[in-house]
Amino acid sequence: MPAKSKQKKKLGGGRKEGAARVVAESTGVQSRLLFGVTPAVIALVTIVVFLPTLRNGFVNWDDETYLLENLHYRGLGWEQIHWMFTTCYLSTCMPLTSMTYGLDYVFWGMNPIGYHLSSLLIHAANVVLFYFVSLRLLRLAASSSADSRRLPIQLAAGFSALFFSLHPLQVEVVAWTLGREMAVAGFFFFLTLLCYLKAAEKESMAASRWRWMSAAWLFYMMSLLGKEIAMTLPFALIVLDVYPLRRLGNGRGKWFGSQVHSVWWEKLPFLLLAVAAGLRAVLGKQGTEAVYPIESYGLLPRLAQVLYSLAFYPWKILIPTGLSPLYPFRPFTGLWNLPLLWSAVFVFSLTAALFLIRRRWPAGLAAWVFYAVLLAPLSGIVAFGPHLVADRFAYLPCASLAVLAGAGLFYCWQLWSRGRLGFRTLVSTQTFAVLLLTGLAVLTWQQTRIWHDSERLWRHALAIDEKSSFAHNNLGLILARRDALQEAINHFRRAVQIDPAFVEAHTNLGNFLALQGSRQEAIAHLRQALKIDPAFANAHNTLGNILADGGELDDAIEHFRKALQTDPQLAMVHYNLGRTLARRGDIELAVTHYRAALKITPADPDIHNNLGLLLASQGKLDEATTQFREALRLNPGYAKAYFNLGKVFSQQDRLDQAVDYFQQALRIQPAVAEIHENLARVFARQGKKSEAVKEYEEALRLIELRRKPGSAG
Repeated sequence: MPAKSKQKKKLGGGRKEGAARVVAESTGVQSRLLFGVTPAVIALVTIVVFLPTLRNGFVNWDDETYLLENLHYRGLGWEQIHWMFTTCYLSTCMPLTSMTYGLDYVFWGMNPIGYHLSSLLIHAANVVLFYFVSLRLLRLAASSSADSRRLPIQLAAGFSALFFSLHPLQVEVVAWTLGREMAVAGFFFFLTLLCYLKAAEKESMAASRWRWMSAAWLFYMMSLLGKEIAMTLPFALIVLDVYPLRRLGNGRGKWFGSQVHSVWWEKLPFLLLAVAAGLRAVLGKQGTEAVYPIESYGLLPRLAQVLYSLAFYPWKILIPTGLSPLYPFRPFTGLWNLPLLWSAVFVFSLTAALFLIRRRWPAGLAAWVFYAVLLAPLSGIVAFGPHLVADRFAYLPCASLAVLAGAGLFYCWQLWSRGRLGFRTLVSTQTFAVLLLTGLAVLTWQQTRIWHDSERLWRHALAIDEKSSFAHNNLGLILARRDALQEAINHFRRAVQIDPAFVEAHTNLGNFLALQGSRQEAIAHLRQALKIDPAFANAHNTLGNILADGGELDDAIEHFRKALQTDPQLAMVHYNLGRTLARRGDIELAVTHYRAALKITPADPDIHNNLGLLLASQGKLDEATTQFREALRLNPGYAKAYFNLGKVFSQQDRLDQAVDYFQQALRIQPAVAEIHENLARVFARQGKKSEAVKEYEEALRLIELRRKPGSAG
């Protein structure tokens, strides 16, 4: 009986092994097919889930400053390329990313759909690259003999890629036009990893190895030119060398022995590139308020912010709710802070646990350290901006955690193939993976719509955190733009109530209080802004405008000049100073400032028009005509320029042309009495009395209408 029982057991085991072989053979054919299809499916799913971004516009969070108001990036000529590679605009150095915006402008002009499409396609390309990175890492971690075309590894890598792609944390990078810098840097970052892994595999083939390593150095440089977010990559590569490449550690001489000298030397070009990028980033932010100095934000608060950042992103990966475009910067001033304590416990406990089990599960510690190393430059060590943390900062660091998620799925396949996991349990894990990706896709689809427009964006930010002074300020600007002036003022008041030292909010509050007629309160807020920051150019400019409107021309001119001392490249301040000087009678100096404004923003029709008026007043009619024509080229519907050209031609006795331009102006603005009056004078000079009388009567009618109480005119 015992022998029989043993025979039965053997037969049962044979059936199981046979089934496994059948599955392996069938999956071999499928895997070869999937090797080409999987990346295409991953890219397609990514594009479909992020499709709502194509309906989004630009938002008033650097989009307007960098894209709508900035003319320097528009195109790919030598002038634009030179600017991109020599200027850190808005304290940011990202020449390759700027080139993508220049390309967008060439194809799309200022249509936001093109810019969002480019961001989406770059993200989709990144997902495909990340799929191949995951595939290589999983194959290395599984065993040296594991074939990358095996179906389970491909499915696991596909899961990693989709987990990375579809997670709501990635929405900010794709849906926010200026968030593209992370995606551009990520594209070359993943190419760097692929080349590095390939070079490591060619250890015994020197020529081939150095070709791949040289490509890795080149792509790393391009990643840093996209955005210097991967400055710590050289240290992250050391993590990969330990596991899963196993080029370092575990053995005598495996850290600093002669056999691993080349492993260390190959990091030198990476390190030099990282240092150069770091210095460029620091110099780009020098003299700005982007970086908090160590005197005002000490070492302990920075370390507290690092701990909070390290815990924040894994938590949001697990529970991706309450995501916001802005998590306001609030310094940690004491240790007895619940979020900080929770973060410290999480980080230290997880690190200790992973270290203790590193021999049984080296992948866990490697993924965690890789994540921490990549996050380091964005974690608060160098504190900058109005945010404590930001969704976009997770774009590259969390890639290692996505690989870990795929490894978990592959581990289930391995357990099943070894008979240590039931088939139903295997199916349950695969079903859970599909449901998880579906849930992430739904959340991401919803999150993309938050970025549809500025008002929706900042209302969402305030729904997450009502005490965000930055969100109140930006929402106020949007509300003021659509003439909801009182609601806008309420948000500016709330912003300065939350943060009394918020100079931008004081300035905006002053500006819109003046428009509402509360001149003295407006001036008080602007003076408060200048008390906080005496060099804040926007406050000087706004106060100058209010003083000029009140006839205090000398004081206004003084404030405009102080604004230009802070930043001589402010075209609007040159323009306002020119207008005020002209009112004071300093025509030559006014012309000088108008010309200075046009050097900075040559495509502003208002400046061309006003310069033309001053030149005409000096009798320089031909030069004035040139300026008015340029204004019309830039804005063919500019009624004032048509009217001013009509006046110039009238002065030159070119009466037929004067009539043409006055009539063009009236087609655009038929209810302006002054245009009818000037047209009437020209008709009278031409001897066309009936036409002249008709235009005079219309001018008088419009003047009388304007005098009536309640008239809109």
